[in-house]
Amino acid sequence: MSGDWFFGIRGLRKQVLGTEFSGVVEAVGQDVTRYAPGDAVIGYPGAGFGAHAEYIAMPADGKLVRKPFTLGFDEAAAVPFGATTAYDFLVNKAAITSGERVLINGASGAVGTASVQIAKFLGAEVTAVASAKNAGLVRKLGAEHVIDYNERDFAAEGQLYDVVVDTVGTAPFVRTRHALRPGGRMVMISGKTSDMILGPLKARLAGRRMINGVASESRENLETVVKLINDGFYRPVIDRTDGFDEMRLAHAHVDAGHKTGSVVVRVADAPALKLVG
Repeated sequence: MSGDWFFGIRGLRKQVLGTEFSGVVEAVGQDVTRYAPGDAVIGYPGAGFGAHAEYIAMPADGKLVRKPFTLGFDEAAAVPFGATTAYDFLVNKAAITSGERVLINGASGAVGTASVQIAKFLGAEVTAVASAKNAGLVRKLGAEHVIDYNERDFAAEGQLYDVVVDTVGTAPFVRTRHALRPGGRMVMISGKTSDMILGPLKARLAGRRMINGVASESRENLETVVKLINDGFYRPVIDRTDGFDEMRLAHAHVDAGHKTGSVVVRVADAPALKLVG
């Protein structure tokens, strides 16, 4: 999808950006019983945006859950996107099982670091593709093997995997098929539109399976991820935290394509939101 169509052709379609947040409930509608003022929560407006603000209104039955008690607000703000995307693709769509060999391309980004941890939680043998400087990080997250993409090509080494997860769009099926066992699955979380459309057919003709599409933004996935965090199986990786007046620098750092985990923007010292019934 073209960014112009998504964000707006003549100007921003959504004037307040931001797809995920953590904060404190300040007020609730008269019919809201799930939350009360003072509750610490995290939320995921997703394509609805609006999180880059001191206040945001959210439906009480929307993509909103109580903040993990093991995380501060800065870390918690980075949970919804990366973790729920990884969980939906690896668990709900790819159904990874214990003992499977899983390779994660782009293992040091927000979705990649979540994918390493969730695949490890599922009992997979994890190979992470990342730069040498992030090798220690992805090993700490649970990867048994690390491939430095600057030195080696995972698709040319002869190793076969049950599942290859591409989180950054640099491993189309024409390349990844060489690393998939017969019947193996490719999980394309990010990729070119042509690969998204034609990839499933190419994979089927080659005796493999491609899984792509859009991640579910369900509250159930978010609740499950919070439980994984509170139980000690997952923790978001934070590259850096910037103030609200440094928003442009934060976006520039992300756009450069070399961040590790997530970049957090602290909008206010006491973030808050209002709930509508």
